[in-house]
Amino acid sequence: MAFRSREMMKKILKKVGGEQNLAPGVKEAAEKIGGRIPKSTKRNWKPNVQEKRLFSYILDRQVRVKVTTHALRCIDKAGGLDEYLLKTPYHKMDTEMGLFWKTKIEKMYKDLGEMEVVFFSPEDETNIEKQFKELKLEKKAARREARRKMYGSSGFKEETAEDGGEFGEGGEDEGSRTDFHEPMVANA
Repeated sequence: MAFRSREMMKKILKKVGGEQNLAPGVKEAAEKIGGRIPKSTKRNWKPNVQEKRLFSYILDRQVRVKVTTHALRCIDKAGGLDEYLLKTPYHKMDTEMGLFWKTKIEKMYKDLGEMEVVFFSPEDETNIEKQFKELKLEKKAARREARRKMYGSSGFKEETAEDGGEFGEGGEDEGSRTDFHEPMVANA
């Protein structure tokens, strides 16, 4: 295209009789015509598709999907994958996979809505909390006792009336005995 425009310019200059006889600005305008790209040039636009793992709260797992960057922005704006799928109408869903996940999540939310929820009275709640605290303390004591058996006495012996104080009858701290395996140090 550029070659033909150059040839055309030469012909015009020959007929007019040189560059001196041209009106001001005609040469620049003629050169611009040859260098322009026609508006009928084809341009293919492809979507920016990304493969992502999106977390679904109702499914309690991550779902691997191929989505465009525009869809990712819409998902963020909606508040997550579940909300996006619930808010998007069926006619805007282009893929079968999107329709599949939308129906699956709608069904799960429907089942979740039909579940029966039981509320406790404040007295029952305090009783349950107290039982959990007692259970927690029992577990803690059992762990402590298991550690004492495994590693020996901790050296922090509680003072009781029949023991006669912190030390036993021999006057030696029970935690200082070495009848158990000492922990091995890596750099020893």
